[in-house]
Amino acid sequence: MKDTGTRKQMMLYAPVEKVIPRLAVPTIITMLITSIYNMADTYFVSQINTSASGAVGVIFSAMSFIQAIAFTFGMGSGTNVSQALGAGDEDRAKQFASTGFFTAFATGILIAVLGLTNIDRLVVFLGATETIAPYAKDYATYIFYATPFIMCSFLMNNLLRFQGLAAYGMIGITSGGILNMILDPFFIFGLELGTAGAAIATALSQFISFCILLFMTQTRKEAISIHPRNYRFDPKIHLKIWNNGLPSLARQGIASIASIVLNNVAGPYGDAAIAALSISNRFVLFINSTVIGFGQGFQPLCGFCYGAKRYDRVKKAFWFCSKVATVILVILSAVAFIFSEQIITLFRRDDLEVIRIGTLALRLQLLTMPLWGFVTMSNMLSQSIGYGIRASILASARQGLFLIPILLILPEHLGLGLFGLQVARPLGDLFTLVLCIAIIAGILKKLDRLASSAEEPQHP
Repeated sequence: MKDTGTRKQMMLYAPVEKVIPRLAVPTIITMLITSIYNMADTYFVSQINTSASGAVGVIFSAMSFIQAIAFTFGMGSGTNVSQALGAGDEDRAKQFASTGFFTAFATGILIAVLGLTNIDRLVVFLGATETIAPYAKDYATYIFYATPFIMCSFLMNNLLRFQGLAAYGMIGITSGGILNMILDPFFIFGLELGTAGAAIATALSQFISFCILLFMTQTRKEAISIHPRNYRFDPKIHLKIWNNGLPSLARQGIASIASIVLNNVAGPYGDAAIAALSISNRFVLFINSTVIGFGQGFQPLCGFCYGAKRYDRVKKAFWFCSKVATVILVILSAVAFIFSEQIITLFRRDDLEVIRIGTLALRLQLLTMPLWGFVTMSNMLSQSIGYGIRASILASARQGLFLIPILLILPEHLGLGLFGLQVARPLGDLFTLVLCIAIIAGILKKLDRLASSAEEPQHP
C-alpha cells in the first residue's frame, strides 16, 4: 500500500462534507445494483406465475442468512482493518483481511453442504407452501452451489470499502449485477429453465463478481492483498472480527428469521399474500439501499478517525450523514407512495390480489421509512467504533425484538388478520426509533468525553 499517507490525510483532515460523498458514491452504486438485480430475479420470475414469485421471496430469507454471515466476516474484518490503518499498523490489517477471507470461504462450503443435503425440509421450514415448494427448491439449489463465492464477494467488497477503495468494490459487484440482469431472461425464458434459470444466472454472476474482486484485491498496489501466510488461527483476532461483525449478523440474520416467520404466518392467506409482501419488501429494501450505501461511505472515515482519536470528527460525520440520509428517504418515500400501485402492478400485472395486498403493505412501510436514516447511521457508528453489543441490539431491534413478536401477535391473537402483517414493519420501525435514541445518546456522550480529554493531532 503505497498511498496510505495520502489517503490517511484525506480521512483525517479533509472536510467530511466532501470526503463522505466521495467515498459513498461507489457504495451507493454498488448497493443499488445489488438491489436492482435482486429485484430483477423477482420481476422475471414473477412473470411465470404467483407461486414462482412467492418462491423467490421464500428463498430470499435463506439468501439473507448467507449475506448475514458474509457481512459478519466482511464488516468484522473490515472495521478492524480500518482501525489498524488509522493507527498505522499495516501488518495487523493484513492479518484481519486474510483471516476473514479464508474463514468466510470455509464457512460458505459448510453452509452449501448443509443446505443441499437438507433442501426438501429447508424450503418447507422457510415458509414454502405446497405449490411454492417445487419452485423454491429449484431456485435454492444453485444458490447453495455458489454460496462460498457469494460470501467472499461480499467480504472483499467490504474490505476494499473500509480501506477507502470502494470504487474497486463497485466494479466487481456492478459487473456481476449487470450480467445477472442480462442472463435472467435468457436462462428463464430463452432456455426455459424457469426459477432454476434465475438461480443459475445469479450463481454465475456472483462467481464473476468474486473473480473480479479477487483480482482487484490481489493486483492493486494500494489495496491489502489476501494471502494464506497472513491467516491467523488466533482467538483474539477471531473474537475481534466477531465482535465488530456481530451487528451485521444480528441485523441480517434476524431479518432472515423475520422473513421466515412472515412467510409462515402469511401462508394461510395464500400464495398471493406471500408474493405481495415479498415484492413490497424488496422494493423498500431497494430504496433503503441508497441510505445504506451512503452510510457505508461514512464507515471507513469513522474507523480511521476513531483509530486516530479524532472523536470530534467522528461525531461531526455522524450528524452530517444522518441529516442527508433522512432527506433522501423523505423524497424517495414520497415519490414511491404516490406510485405504489403501479410499482406492485409492474411485478404481477395479472394478479389483482397481489396488487391489492402489496400496494397497502408498501404504502404503510413508506410512511416510516424516513426514520431509517437516523437508525441506520446510529447502527453504523456504533459498529464502526467497536460498540459491538450495543450495535447488535440496535441492529436486531426492528426485525427481532419488535417485528417477530408483532407478526406473531397482531394477525391471529389480536384478530387483525392480513392487515396485521401489512402494518407489522411500520410498527417495528417506531419502536426501533425509541430504542435507537436511548442507545445512541450514550455513545455520543462518550465521544464528547473522549474528545474533550484527547489531545487532538494537528494538521501537519
